[in-house]
This record gives sequence, C-alpha cells and structure tokens, in this order.
Amino acid sequence: MTMTGAVLADTHCHLNLSAFDADRQEVLQRARTAGVAAILVPGIDIASSRDAVTLAEKELGVFAAVGIHPHDSAGWSPQAEDALVALAANRRVVALGEIGLDYYRDYAPGEVQRKAFSRQLELAADLERPVVIHQRDSLDDVLSILSDWVKTLPPSLTGRAGVLHAFSGDSKDAEEAIQLGFYLGIGGPVTFRKADRIKKVVADVDLDHLLLETDAPYLAPHPMRGKRNEPGYLTYTAEAVAAIQSATLDDVLHATARNANHLFQWSEDPGDNPLS
Repeated sequence: MTMTGAVLADTHCHLNLSAFDADRQEVLQRARTAGVAAILVPGIDIASSRDAVTLAEKELGVFAAVGIHPHDSAGWSPQAEDALVALAANRRVVALGEIGLDYYRDYAPGEVQRKAFSRQLELAADLERPVVIHQRDSLDDVLSILSDWVKTLPPSLTGRAGVLHAFSGDSKDAEEAIQLGFYLGIGGPVTFRKADRIKKVVADVDLDHLLLETDAPYLAPHPMRGKRNEPGYLTYTAEAVAAIQSATLDDVLHATARNANHLFQWSEDPGDNPLS
C-alpha cells in the first residue's frame, strides 16, 4: 500500500507481550514503514502495565494504558490499585485499560469482574484519564455501568470518555456508546468475509466516531488471518473501512488519527504530537 502523507494510529496493540520478544524492534520498524505514527500499548495486569510504560518511555510514538483486564480481576487488591495509580502518574500513560467485563471466558466471577471494573472507572475519573474498555458477551452490563460513570466525569473528559475496544455490538449499541462519549475500536475482523454485523456498524457510524486498532498479536486481518498480528497490518483494516464507508483512504486515515489524538491527547512534547 502506498501512503499519501496521512498517518495511522494503532489504538490497541499488545507490544508488551512475549509474542514480540524475539523481534519487537523489527515489528516497530515495519509499523513505521507502513505509516503507523502512534501506538497505544495497554496493560492487562500490573506486570504488563509496567512493561507498557517501560516500552512507551523508550520508543517514539508509543504510549501506554495501565489496567487490570477482566480475566485478571481476581487479582484486584489495594496493592494493585496503588500500583496503577503510581504508574498512571507517568506522562506516557494516556488511558486506563484494558478494563471491562468478559462473560465469554468467565475466568473470574461476574461480581469480581464488576468490582474491579467499577473501581478502575472511579480511578480513571479521579486521574482524568479516558478508558479502554474490553467487552465480550457483556455489552449490556458494560453500557449500563458506563452510563452511570459518565455522569461523574470531570469536564476534561467530556466527549472523550474512552473507547470500546474490539466493538462487538450492533448499530443501536454503537449509537448508545457514542452518546456516552465513547469511540468504537475497529480491528481486523472488519476484513473478514462473514463479519456482517461489524461491517454494518462501520457503514452506519460516522468516521468521527471510529478508531483503528490491531489488538496485535491477536485478530490478524485478512489476508494475514491465522498469523501473528502486528501494527504494520493496520493498513488492511483502514482499507476495509474506506471501502465500507465509500470514503477515500486518506479520509479514513485523517479522521481516525484525529479521533485518536482527541481521545488520548498524546504527544512527545508540547508541539510535537505524532499525529499532528
């Protein structure tokens, strides 16, 4: 794919996981060559959150989110909370996440998941950070919890409450999420032949409410499906969104990069934003 000056923002990429230990620098170089100017690396527990921050401190255009994934919510504790607050003080941390609810894997009881989720939402509001939300077979509960949470937000988070990562709802759910101030994370599945539901969401929703993501090393797009995903493959998702929207590729790149910048307000230094 030939880039035309617009840039890509991968708003969900697990570069901190062991799947990238052997060639992380090469993966980053391929991403930059493909036009990826900014990458958000989320944590899933305290160790991976710490690794995300360390990576963000070392790499230009890489930023971190810190949080406890619902799969790991049984590990929520006052000590974990203190660790998250300390990590979030780093200027490279632009969000809390990956947090949420997962009733599909159900690795922790629902009550335990909801407790960890709700407390992390409270922390995000206190710290004035948007959130990166995991929702799988749990969207009704997630939206219900978020509808109460957004009423508590400071003015700094108005219209940029967070993103529903790997959005799994329908167009009605999408509209509800947008009204709450959330963006929708669109990844590799939008390129799959039978992904009719997410394709309809992308067709129905204005570009101003979409973000691009890989979820690497997971959910590689067609034609890389089945392989390890990486941020350089984000171009396939961008092309699919452009086709569904009957938009130009540049329109998609500019809009989604602008959305990411508005949500995360990421920058290297004042006046040196990777997406500006």
